[in-house]
Amino acid sequence: MPLVLAAGDPSSSGMTPPVAASPSTDPRAAFLRRESAVRGYCRGFPAIFATAQGSRVRDETGREWIDFLCGAGSLNYGHNPPRVIAALTDYLASGGILHGLDLHTVAKRRFLEIFERVILAPRGMEHRVQFTNPTGTNAVEAAFKLARKITGRAGIHAFTNGYHGMTLGALAATGNKYNRAGAGVALGGATFLPFDGYFGANLDTIAMIRKLWEDPSSGVDLPAAVVVETVQGEGGINVASWAWLKSLAALCREHQVLLIVDDIQIGNGRSGTFFSYETAGIDPDLIVVSKSIGGCGLPLALVLIKPVHDRWKPAEHNGTFRGNQLAFVAAAAALEQHWSDRAGFEAAIAQRSQRLRGRLEAIAAAHPDRGFSVRGRGLMQGLVSADPERAARISAVAYDRGLIIERAGPHDEVVKAMPPLTIAFDDLDAGCSILAESVAAAG
Repeated sequence: MPLVLAAGDPSSSGMTPPVAASPSTDPRAAFLRRESAVRGYCRGFPAIFATAQGSRVRDETGREWIDFLCGAGSLNYGHNPPRVIAALTDYLASGGILHGLDLHTVAKRRFLEIFERVILAPRGMEHRVQFTNPTGTNAVEAAFKLARKITGRAGIHAFTNGYHGMTLGALAATGNKYNRAGAGVALGGATFLPFDGYFGANLDTIAMIRKLWEDPSSGVDLPAAVVVETVQGEGGINVASWAWLKSLAALCREHQVLLIVDDIQIGNGRSGTFFSYETAGIDPDLIVVSKSIGGCGLPLALVLIKPVHDRWKPAEHNGTFRGNQLAFVAAAAALEQHWSDRAGFEAAIAQRSQRLRGRLEAIAAAHPDRGFSVRGRGLMQGLVSADPERAARISAVAYDRGLIIERAGPHDEVVKAMPPLTIAFDDLDAGCSILAESVAAAG
């Protein structure tokens, strides 16, 4: 997430927010007066948002932006998708249960039945579904605990530039120094491995990992699991090749190390297929899913577990909010609408992905002296700047011109384009045009 500080926010200059402020002089007064300094996105995008539809959001004055932030990947189907909102409205009007712990409910049953019918069964997946507390980091923590329980080994191997969450176990497997420093304690239990291409295209990092695992004097113990994002979103949109993923899966299988795919941001169709690893033809032991599985931004998180690995004892991992009933309703409606016609929806994503990639490549080509490059997969694409300050200016200028687009990467040097999977082509083109103008204006 970009650490952009908005002009006019006292925290941007280290000042203490005022004890009292008049709402008539600054509509943000309540936020500045009472909200913790930990707030982040609102520093770069300081409007007070009020309504949204599809790929557009509006503030309380009616000003409009095209949204290429997409709830950090939680709004793959756009804002307030009509069929999902209708399902939620009907459920609320019916008096449906809103909190159910892990009790059997009608809403959960419908979600499981639709998820099985349109996602799991067509892919031949027998994975069990564990509902964790409703954010991605909760699912990651559960997957790590289960992997340790299954294997009897303690270590987790993660990858350079990986991001898996902000609770201590998930944070230990997150590479970013700024995020890790916030823990305030030593982060243990994870060892970092080089991601595909980390040392350049000519160095085989799977061979390096094999050497570490098989050399009894490497000092690296065999882990319980390896956790990997097939495309590292927060880490800078680093893309693992299909061949690299196949080799990683084979190495894990050979050494009886569990493979965990973190599909929290790049999953749910963002890569072009529902699961981001499908084209590689691999078969993960555990898959963590969150963000857009909630249907319209409602929190929901899952761990998908191969039956042989479902060794939990009752309530051995639990949480008060592991059954978000409204998210079940929303997720079921979104899955049924978009994924019942898998081929059609994947083709629609591919068309938009090609359009976005082409527009970004044209922007890079138009400024050959600025060292731009483009990388990504599906509808997660990045305009990589050789100068992080230029990337910051691009994002700021784009916001001023009506486009919300964040940055990612070790130095926030990647302008990260992540529109809804369902974005209208007119909105996609309009957003890309604003971005092109912003790149030119940012200097």
